[in-house]
Amino acid sequence: MELNGRPADPDALATLALTNYGHFTTMRVDDGRVRGLGLHMERLAGNCRALFGAELDIDRVRAYVARAVPATAGSLVVRVTVFDPSLDLGHPSAASTPHILVTTRPAGPATVPPFRVRTVPHVRDAPTVKNVGLFGLLNARREAQLAGFDDALFVGPDGGISEGGTWNVAFVDARGTVVWPEAEVLPGITMALVRRDDHVVARVTTDDLPSMKAAFATNAAIGVRAIAAVDDVQLDAGHPVVKALQDAYLGLAGEPV
Repeated sequence: MELNGRPADPDALATLALTNYGHFTTMRVDDGRVRGLGLHMERLAGNCRALFGAELDIDRVRAYVARAVPATAGSLVVRVTVFDPSLDLGHPSAASTPHILVTTRPAGPATVPPFRVRTVPHVRDAPTVKNVGLFGLLNARREAQLAGFDDALFVGPDGGISEGGTWNVAFVDARGTVVWPEAEVLPGITMALVRRDDHVVARVTTDDLPSMKAAFATNAAIGVRAIAAVDDVQLDAGHPVVKALQDAYLGLAGEPV
């Protein structure tokens, strides 16, 4: 855990814990390479402007990430969190000097089994920003797991399906077309990497679920993960469209850190 390239100061981290204001991106690093690394950097720069009105030095960020990645082959997950340790809870509009926190954790397997999700009414705060406010999504995930599911799938006040707490979602209709929900969601990096010109964006509601043949989730840590069921609607976790997208994603070489 390093803050601006040095061992993290606990006092600085206390601000992040107590104010919970900032943004981040999470990257899976396989053998020193990251799929969509440039997109992750663009996300950090754009979110920094949105939350702090400041420009982020992307070259510094990449240098800090490189410090966190061992020279040996292997896989890990790197998270870059941007926050201001001097942020005043009473005056968040004051000029900010964002700091860069880099943390790592072991990576799970490149492919993970299908999972079951429950729809819940929820909209993330500032959904287009990957912000550190995780209470709502973790609470929804907890409630879904207590009900016997693996995770929660969000439905907005208009009845439209949007996204999961830490992943984007897409469906495969009866014609084999991939449908991404038309909703305000986080523009995920993995979603951007696997979307194709023949995919469509359209409103999807729970009423549409019985007509869907398959569904999948995308994020940097899990890649493309099949969804076996949404509520009581069973889906084809082995659908060839989903399998093809999984293979295509795993086949991406990635960019060197």
